[in-house]
Amino acid sequence: MGRKSNTEERRMQIVNALLRVMTKKGYEGATIQAIAAEAGLTPGLIHYHFKAKREILLALVEYVVSIGETRYRMLSVDAQTPQQQLRAFVDARLALGKGADPEAVKAWVLIGAEAVRVDDVRELYCEAIAMQMKELAQLLWNIAGDRLAAEDIRKLAAMVLATMEGAYQLAVTNPDSMPKNFAAEMVMETIVKACGGEFSTAKPAPPGRRRKGDAR
Repeated sequence: MGRKSNTEERRMQIVNALLRVMTKKGYEGATIQAIAAEAGLTPGLIHYHFKAKREILLALVEYVVSIGETRYRMLSVDAQTPQQQLRAFVDARLALGKGADPEAVKAWVLIGAEAVRVDDVRELYCEAIAMQMKELAQLLWNIAGDRLAAEDIRKLAAMVLATMEGAYQLAVTNPDSMPKNFAAEMVMETIVKACGGEFSTAKPAPPGRRRKGDAR
């Protein structure tokens, strides 16, 4: 993979600065001056790479989505069954531990608030949700097969995504009221029941290691 250009690196520096400022001050408080100070750049350099603050926000939407996708790819490397693939999808977005990014979760909640009132932010937000909906529905179909009708799979996917969005909101606004790491486990339990039977949702064993009870 080629090295990113200086322009790409500078733009990502600015996008990350917006993420950090937003999680402290909200979008309204993330002025160009505040973003520049966080990035260690001049306001003029911010304007050189982005015409307006909204353009930085749009780039941030794409970046936060990519964080979830990158974690999913990382967790699904060792997935050997459709169930483990689904587990990787859920854990990538809900589980704590390696690769978890609480600041990105905060940013996503704030992005959702902006999507309510800003058309172009809402368009990207809806595209991201639609992409996850399609991917999740396919994972559920791979598991449920003919046991669930296509419309029921779509409803289940919508329920899972709604649970995820609600979990993000609570994790940001009232984290102490939520049991630690509850969302990923509850989502998987709900999916098992909805698919009409028991199946293993265990995480894949690390390469070279066997789980207890595996054949030797």
